[in-house]
Amino acid sequence: MDTTPSATDRAYRFTKDAILTRHYAGGDLLSEGEIATGVGVSRTPVREALLRLETEGLVRLYPKRGVLIVPVSQAEIDDVIETRRLVEGFAAERAAGEGDEARGALVSVLTGHLSDMRAATEAGKRAFVLADREFHRAIVRAAGNQVLADLYESLRDRQLRMMEEGARTPERMRTSIDEHRTILDAISAGDVPAVREAVHRHLDTAGAVLGARR
Repeated sequence: MDTTPSATDRAYRFTKDAILTRHYAGGDLLSEGEIATGVGVSRTPVREALLRLETEGLVRLYPKRGVLIVPVSQAEIDDVIETRRLVEGFAAERAAGEGDEARGALVSVLTGHLSDMRAATEAGKRAFVLADREFHRAIVRAAGNQVLADLYESLRDRQLRMMEEGARTPERMRTSIDEHRTILDAISAGDVPAVREAVHRHLDTAGAVLGARR
C-alpha cells in the first residue's frame, strides 16, 4: 500500500505547521503561489489544503486578494484558558487523590518532562513548548478519562500556537518551570487543594502573559 502523502496533504501539513509555529504569523496575507513554492506543489492542492484550514479557523480566504492567517484573539485565549482550567484542574485533583503507587508513577513521568523543560531553556523556545505540552498531557491522561483526554487533544493545536507566543523570554520559561515544579510537588504530596490552586495559578498566569503579548 502506498503511504506517500498526497500533494494536498503535504500542502496542508506544511501550511498548518507554519501557522502553528508562527512562521506564518497572525495577520500575514499570503498568496497561494507563495505557499505552493514553499511546499513544491502546484496551486490546486494548496487551494484544497487552504479550504481545510479555513474550516479549522486558521485562515480566511479572500478571492483575488490572498490568504489571511487569522490572528489569535483575546476571546480565543480566554476560552482556551478557561477550558484548560476545567480539564487540567480536574485531572490534577484526581491524580493527587490516587494511591501512592499511581502517584509515584506519574511523578516519575512528570519529573522527566520537567527535566526536558529545563534542558529546553537552552535548546530553544520550540523545544520548551513541546516539553511543556507533554507535562500537561501526562496529567490529563493519568486521569483515566478518555473523553477528557480527547477534548484536551482537540485543543493542542490552538495551545501550540498560543504557547509559541507566550514562551518568548527566558524569564518566562524559568517562571513556568517553577510553576510546574509546584504542581509536581502537590501531586507527589497528594495535596488536592494545593494542586488545584497550583494549576489554576499557572494557567491564569499563562493567560495573562498571552493577553499582554497580543
